[in-house]
Amino acid sequence: MIEDKIKAAVRDVPDFPSPGILFKDISPLFQDPDLCREIIQALAEPWKNSGINVVAGVESRGFLFGPQLALALNASFIPVRKKGKLPYETHSLAYDLEYGQAEIEMHTDAISKGDKVLVHDDLLATGGTAAAASDLISIAGGEICGFSFLIELSFLNGTPKLKERCRNISILARW
Repeated sequence: MIEDKIKAAVRDVPDFPSPGILFKDISPLFQDPDLCREIIQALAEPWKNSGINVVAGVESRGFLFGPQLALALNASFIPVRKKGKLPYETHSLAYDLEYGQAEIEMHTDAISKGDKVLVHDDLLATGGTAAAASDLISIAGGEICGFSFLIELSFLNGTPKLKERCRNISILARW
């Protein structure tokens, strides 16, 4: 089962990036090309024939599987980045985090009105960044068709926050 394979490969790093945090390091997944192919197939499966034509990868680890997921869905890929990282004109959105505020951006020409967009990131925690990405995409005229994650930290309750925006959420492994 793909969930078991992901759980076996993901490395726990205690006290990163700060004391008390148990970081889920997905780097070891990339040492196994067969597992990566299996992950891409599993990420794409729920969205085949859904009409999605854009995958939006959320910085930064949404950039690792996001482009491959887009290819598997015959969709384009766009990056949603932290403020100041994109070189062209941007739409931006500030949002609240548990510990402060953040701001994300995407290029103004990345989404066309009516695009059907899948928001992808490697990990769902509280859902704040993915929710902000979906709001930014909606402001630009895109339609949020779903959210895709490699991992969910279920105890942080991110899914309910995202279901307020779109009920379609796929997650490969839950902790």
